[in-house]
Amino acid sequence: MSNTPATPASSSKSKATGNSQPPEKRKPLFQKELQHMMYGFGDEPNPLPETVALVEDIVVEYVTDLTHKAQEIGTKRGRLLVDDFLYLIRKDLPKLNRCRELLAMQEELKQARKAFDVDEEKITSLD
Repeated sequence: MSNTPATPASSSKSKATGNSQPPEKRKPLFQKELQHMMYGFGDEPNPLPETVALVEDIVVEYVTDLTHKAQEIGTKRGRLLVDDFLYLIRKDLPKLNRCRELLAMQEELKQARKAFDVDEEKITSLD
């Protein structure tokens, strides 16, 4: 049997998220956005604050865990890349496809901004 003391689940969760404060003491990060998302998925227009806080804790824990795993993969190469995240979610096809779609849109927007900046520079140089 181990001689290490048992720790409460909330403190181990706060360590997993990389935050020294327990989830009850943390500043809310995404509560408004989560309320809107929960409503969009069929919840009440104003869900209980406890429910929103719980969903937020789950989201923060998931994102933190995923980031730590991606960082472990990236340290082998020396830097963290988007591909590290794509590798981690490769078996979850809906997430993978959505990420690829968002990355493609990001690239399109980047190209459009670049083209717009070039066109704007030509117009100002003609004047």
